[in-house]
Amino acid sequence: MSPRGVAIPDLRDRLFTAAERVVARDGASALTSRAVTDEAGCAKGVLHTHFSGLDEFISQLVLDRFARSARHAQQLTGRAGQGLVADNLAEVALALLDSLPAAVVSLAMTRPGASLHTRQALEAGAPGFTAMQESIVGYLEAERHLGRVAQDIDAVTTALALVGTVHHLLMTRSPGDPSDARQTTERLVALLLCERSHPARPS
Repeated sequence: MSPRGVAIPDLRDRLFTAAERVVARDGASALTSRAVTDEAGCAKGVLHTHFSGLDEFISQLVLDRFARSARHAQQLTGRAGQGLVADNLAEVALALLDSLPAAVVSLAMTRPGASLHTRQALEAGAPGFTAMQESIVGYLEAERHLGRVAQDIDAVTTALALVGTVHHLLMTRSPGDPSDARQTTERLVALLLCERSHPARPS
């Protein structure tokens, strides 16, 4: 247990990681402020010192993981010309899919306060799905310039389809079986990279 009054390095991430462990081990219903601080080895009141309550804490956990996924996606453009395009895209998509346990996502969606906090932060510009889409667009355009994807690929629509679908899978997958969502994501990447635009048929 950390002594009272002593600063704890990386406290937020320590609490977030502890919350994920509690949910993974005991289920979403077990996530309380006391359970988080006990798991993190912190004084029981420390969560409420840094967050207005459990709803804001859950929201900030979700936003932190989305921001981490957005930073991961930002590295894509620097990987243009390296490895397989499908593998690079799948890695970023699967990182988003795995960014949060399904039970934490369920809490964030079903607790109105947490949902409101998250939505307001994203609308205010917190790093999230829009940032991920922009990074994927930049990466696809770089790969198109190198001739590694089709010249007629619609980078904007491809990025929207990929991030939008993974977002949907993240929000709806069941805690017990994440494997199907991963397989769907990998199949989607392969499908999107095979798509080509076609000239309009003459009327």
